[in-house]
Amino acid sequence: MPIITLPDQTIKNFDNDVTVEEVALSIGKGLARAALAGRIDGRLADLSEVIDRDVELSILTSKDPAGLEIVRHSTAHLLANAVKELFPDAQVTIGPVIEDGFYYDFSYKRPFTPEDLASIEKRMLEISKRNCKVKRIEMNRDEAIMFFKSQGELYKAEIIESIPHGEVISLYQQGEFTDLCRGPHVPSTGKLKVFKILRLSGAYWRGDSSKEMLQRIYGTAWATKDDLSGYIYRLEEAEKRDHRKLGKQLDFFHFQDHAPGMVFWHPNGWQVWQQVENYMRQIYKEHGYKEVKCPSILDVALWKKSGHWDNFRDNMFVTDSENREYAVKPMNCPGHVQIFNNKLRSYRDLPLRYGEFGSCHRNEPSGALHGLLRVRAFTQDDGHIFCTSNQIKSEVMDFHKLALKVYSNFGFEDVTVKLALRPDKRLGTDELWTNAENALRSALKQCSVIWDELPGEGAFYGPKIEYHLRDSIGRSWQCGTVQVDFMMPERLEAQYVSENNRKETPVMLHRAILGSLERFIGIAIENCAGALPLWLSPTQIVVINISEGQVDFVRKIVDELGKAGFRVTPDLRNEKITYKIREHSVQSVPYLLIVGDKEVENKKVSVRARGAGDLGQMSLNEVVKKLHSEVSQFL
Repeated sequence: MPIITLPDQTIKNFDNDVTVEEVALSIGKGLARAALAGRIDGRLADLSEVIDRDVELSILTSKDPAGLEIVRHSTAHLLANAVKELFPDAQVTIGPVIEDGFYYDFSYKRPFTPEDLASIEKRMLEISKRNCKVKRIEMNRDEAIMFFKSQGELYKAEIIESIPHGEVISLYQQGEFTDLCRGPHVPSTGKLKVFKILRLSGAYWRGDSSKEMLQRIYGTAWATKDDLSGYIYRLEEAEKRDHRKLGKQLDFFHFQDHAPGMVFWHPNGWQVWQQVENYMRQIYKEHGYKEVKCPSILDVALWKKSGHWDNFRDNMFVTDSENREYAVKPMNCPGHVQIFNNKLRSYRDLPLRYGEFGSCHRNEPSGALHGLLRVRAFTQDDGHIFCTSNQIKSEVMDFHKLALKVYSNFGFEDVTVKLALRPDKRLGTDELWTNAENALRSALKQCSVIWDELPGEGAFYGPKIEYHLRDSIGRSWQCGTVQVDFMMPERLEAQYVSENNRKETPVMLHRAILGSLERFIGIAIENCAGALPLWLSPTQIVVINISEGQVDFVRKIVDELGKAGFRVTPDLRNEKITYKIREHSVQSVPYLLIVGDKEVENKKVSVRARGAGDLGQMSLNEVVKKLHSEVSQFL
């Protein structure tokens, strides 16, 4: 007679074994209709699963994140079902859930077309309306292999062959379609009503470029039509804001095959870069960081000693000279430890904060490269703080306040904080981990922060705090981090002399606010759709003449604004004023100053502000005062 404990601690007693669905019905018909799956003692389960013991149970609906993920996973199988009905010769491979949606990879004799995708989505709707019951089937390994081979599904058979002997293989059947899956699934296809097929791309089988190129169909699924509409709107906005398109339009940067994953910065883009770097350099100075610079190439022996060789070897560029093997640095931390080790340190030197705009290289797979957001060569606003265990809390508190200030200055006010805790595979004692995790919790609590905890997602050397920024169209970007590291200082023999005149190993805090400058600039461009704030814009002001008679006055205005510290340029071309205004508006220049005969006579300029239009005539002093005031609001 199982006793079921619900999330609100309500107890349900049953005389006999009971399914998850029957428990939902006992709570209420409305919940039973909305139910998609259950969570039994923390494990996701189908509604049909029988409970024969005392458990804790929660009923999942599409309003729950886990329930929505089950909807998306089930919709991926709905997609495969539709493809098999329309294209019986197609082979299905894998179809996981991804952020905001799902995909499924197929092997087929010809490329799918846009018309095919429309037909597939239509057939998915038809299968949904059939409301086919979804049934779980279990087979032994060999039986499952033979089943899929008999169906002509050789990829599925290959997947099962890689599963160890003795494991039970689960399949899910809906109508005439059966697929390999661990589950759980929604109870029937009628639960899948709000979805859309998005696009088609290619993907190698199991990510191996030596194997067949498959066709990957992407889709999305949501709880309500309004949710789907909102997501499609965000996709459309994201397309408009794509930093790669805007980077070309604004003449910021480009990429080419001679240096895959590496940026060619143009004058406009490099001006943005310099503003970001100079801003962060000032942040370093104001908060006690000593800026350093380490070599980009270090002997492999150091990377082996630090532990990076075992964990990052496949992503490191290597070279050799005079019978010595070197690696181009994928990160900056071992170099900073070398500077710390260069002389004997005292406890009085701690905390010691190093900052570096460190140029790093990682040999990312070509298929993973994505504009500025995923590159092979990048620069980090990297910092490392050497401190004692007792200083972790105060250093983290200071870093947290600083990070939020920086994000605000870049226009990000919605910041989510997450705490990644000890993974299963880790170095160090449980006591050490507990002290570090509690220090991070205490620091966040002292800062009045509400945070989410991520069990098992810490680094192998220590826990970390992550900062996730939500942009203007609702996307979340993980940027900053502060990580507690007990291991690298010990591995690289970093020591200081304590108050007791003993040599001790410092704690090292890895910290970055922006992370990769390339990636952060790409995020910032998309966040404001290329209309960078005044302080960050490569050209802040363009002064435009209406006719030849104002050229000298324009040059004088440009000279005075330049002396006042603004990035300003004249436009003295023999073009119509409307053409000039339109062109610079497309380039998202924050301010246009227009000079005609009346402006020369009054010793003023007509001011047009991006997004606000005509502000009327102002004197040069008024313009300078207004613009300085606007910049000071951010910095």
